[in-house]
Amino acid sequence: MSQTDEQLLELCKAGDDLAWQTLVGRYQRLVYTVPRRAGLDEDQSAEVFQEVFTTFFEKIQYIEQPDRLHAWFVTTARRKTWRVIQKRKNLVSLQSSDEDDDGFDFEQIEDEKVLPLEEIQKLQEQQRVRNAVEDLDEKCRELIKMLFYVDESPSYTEIAERLGRPEGSIGPTRARCLKKLVQLLS
Repeated sequence: MSQTDEQLLELCKAGDDLAWQTLVGRYQRLVYTVPRRAGLDEDQSAEVFQEVFTTFFEKIQYIEQPDRLHAWFVTTARRKTWRVIQKRKNLVSLQSSDEDDDGFDFEQIEDEKVLPLEEIQKLQEQQRVRNAVEDLDEKCRELIKMLFYVDESPSYTEIAERLGRPEGSIGPTRARCLKKLVQLLS
């Protein structure tokens, strides 16, 4: 079973490199998704990602609710993303010449790409599910990933071959693993 956020946070505070790698691995997709969904390109998203984890490193001693770490990462990524968007708007505004300026106010443009609360909640829920899947035993984790983490799920025959198990055991194992997952999420 994998370590909780609280355990990882304490190990990170103590300078444990493996804990840092685990924590970054656990939250990298969540942090990177925020700027990408807000419309930033790959380089800008990588910049946000780096700034979020730099801020995390700087503020780690002040994090009081390790059980809400996913929310901290989302909030910080949103703020860093917003700053990049604002910097980009200011740059566009500064680069506009007086001849091109017809009195248009860039601040009046609604940025529809900024993540709404519902999207943030969805990202947080997805992260909860990813964390719960990582807490499953290896057999269940592997089966769940084969069934649900790919665009096109392999057949039970293919899954049975990959896992070295009888094809008839895949359905019942799937049911047991999903039950474990639901228990972890509740």
